[in-house]
Amino acid sequence: MKMTLLEYVQDILNDMDSDEVNSIQDTVESEQVAQIVKSTFYAMMSDRNWPHTKKTIILDASGESAKPTHMKLPDNVKELISVHYNCAKDGETRRRYRDMRWMETDTYLRKQNGLNTDSAEVDIILDYSGVELAIRSNSAPTGYTSFDDKHLVFDSYDSEVDDTLKSSKIQALAYVTPDWTHEDTFIPDLPEEAVTALLEAAKGRAMFKLKQMVDITASREEQKQNRWLSRKSWRVNGGIRYPNYGRGRGRSINNSINYERDI
Repeated sequence: MKMTLLEYVQDILNDMDSDEVNSIQDTVESEQVAQIVKSTFYAMMSDRNWPHTKKTIILDASGESAKPTHMKLPDNVKELISVHYNCAKDGETRRRYRDMRWMETDTYLRKQNGLNTDSAEVDIILDYSGVELAIRSNSAPTGYTSFDDKHLVFDSYDSEVDDTLKSSKIQALAYVTPDWTHEDTFIPDLPEEAVTALLEAAKGRAMFKLKQMVDITASREEQKQNRWLSRKSWRVNGGIRYPNYGRGRGRSINNSINYERDI
């Protein structure tokens, strides 16, 4: 069962034999414990890619004609998984989402530097770093890179369709870091099976930081919960899955992605 921030604090204070509180702001110690719960939560979030944090996200287009192929990642993105872009041509109503391939920066530069910069169909733009980049302006994008781990830079855009790449034409998937609200009723964004792990980890930290004591029971329970969660997160989608080549044996589930096919 999920717990509110106040319930975490009350449980931890009880084990520390501290004063009872009705709010995380009642005492200096309760505020300290609430902060420990927060830091422990974010430590858990950074430890692995939690399945429940995989979300569709919106990339912020530059909106600048001087940077037609730049897009910015939201600040809460932990890891970008995939990007698709609607490459429909001017006048088409059918969506044509295509997978944008990731390119290492040196690969990207070699590819773009092979363009004819004297062509009217190639733009010279400046990256946020001030470095010149050659960008094709007569075709939909096929891939992207990032020079600062904050902005995506695509390889081309179709000026007959849009002056710049559009956020509304993006399908992006990423692991995101959950928000935190430091209030009594706030419920940390964790699956129910991870609640005990957060509680025991925060309890052990609070006992050590505030009481200079090691809670052996909490430490052992934390280790046990983390071992179980590691197996659980790996098996949450049924473990490793192999492609189905049509040699079905009994029941099978086809989880392949259906990419665009021209009919």
